[in-house]
Amino acid sequence: MKALLIGGTGTISASVVKRLLATGWEVTLLNRGNRPVPEGARVIRADINDTARVRELLRDMDFDTIADFIVFTPEQARRDMDLFAGKTRQYIFISSASAYQKPVPALPITEETPLINPYWEYSRNKARIEEMLMNEYRANGFPVTIVRPSHTYSESSLPLQIHGDNGPWQVLKRMMEGKTVPVAADGETLWTMTTSEDFAIYFCGLCGNEQTIGEAYHITGDESIPWNEAYRIIAGCMRAEYKPCYIPAHLLAKVKRYDFNGALLGDKTNSVIFDNSKVMCATGIPPIRFTPFREGAKRSVEYFLSHPEMQREDPEFDAFCDRAEAAMAAAEKLLLEE
Repeated sequence: MKALLIGGTGTISASVVKRLLATGWEVTLLNRGNRPVPEGARVIRADINDTARVRELLRDMDFDTIADFIVFTPEQARRDMDLFAGKTRQYIFISSASAYQKPVPALPITEETPLINPYWEYSRNKARIEEMLMNEYRANGFPVTIVRPSHTYSESSLPLQIHGDNGPWQVLKRMMEGKTVPVAADGETLWTMTTSEDFAIYFCGLCGNEQTIGEAYHITGDESIPWNEAYRIIAGCMRAEYKPCYIPAHLLAKVKRYDFNGALLGDKTNSVIFDNSKVMCATGIPPIRFTPFREGAKRSVEYFLSHPEMQREDPEFDAFCDRAEAAMAAAEKLLLEE
């Protein structure tokens, strides 16, 4: 079986590549060649946006599955439909579970939950692309399978509710320094975090599976925990104390410097519990032991602590955290004045 992955070196896709190779697939990656790739994978160095060059490079090639991990706009989806029609038996679009309706209408979330997210353009684009691809499937047989990951992470991408542009390190640093960290609302909304290795098990079960064409599947862990618990686990991995600075989500959504409106109101301040029975039935893979966040977080924290290149300071976000703490303290004092 032959697979072409566009990208293939990101948080999710790198684990998919490793699992495909381990299960005997012939794997080709199409990317700009800026990152190392697993041994055994073939690399075609090109920019997917250079359609003329990509078309020439793939002219005499065909695949059982093509998966594009870097499609975010309808224009990019149209490009892929034009490039890959007739080149593959299956095209996998990586959508997002953030596209599900917000606020969440009912739990657990299934693939039938409406795709309506009024807070986040990223999620609305994913929903638009899904509709485009499904219309092309119905009209012309374009062989699409849709996959909706939720919050998927690896050892080098610790999941947090709020962080700055440079990733998780500044939050970890503040915890180690005994400072507060910002948390939206009361930190009690339930959240699901999935390791990329666990995600890859079911994703690869969909690859080459023609019965999944024309269908959508989410792939998530089976554990939903409050953000407070997640942060306590992270702090505990460093023997630090979790000191939350609770901030109303609607107030954070007004901060212009960061896209908290989409990431919080449109995603991380909504409790989520997912029903994964559809993907398990489609792949024939029974429920696995998903990695508990306590184990995944420990692995990620240890990675950050042992890799100096991951410890990217973020003075701007640090200053924002300090301002937020001062503002909430002042608001509390004002409200409690007799």
